[in-house]
Amino acid sequence: MTPEAVLSDITVMLHKVLGEYGFDEVEVRMESTFHDDLELESIDLVALAAELQERYGSRVNFAEFIAELELEEIIALTVGQLVDYVVGALDGGN
Repeated sequence: MTPEAVLSDITVMLHKVLGEYGFDEVEVRMESTFHDDLELESIDLVALAAELQERYGSRVNFAEFIAELELEEIIALTVGQLVDYVVGALDGGN
């Protein structure tokens, strides 16, 4: 899968997870951060993890990906980093 296709998928997932917060007006870019730009709460990350699991299956383990990061890295996590992880996982690299 291409990074562009994964970004599109993740954008749809984020709209689904955050739709009730008026998320439709926020542009999702590779450099968007989950914390500062998208204002995701921890419960939203859990919902995103479920969406990723439903879409991509067990090859994409968001909890495992997050567990390898320090707190500061989680706070600074960008959509692009998640896209890169998903692409790598789907290609068998992770």
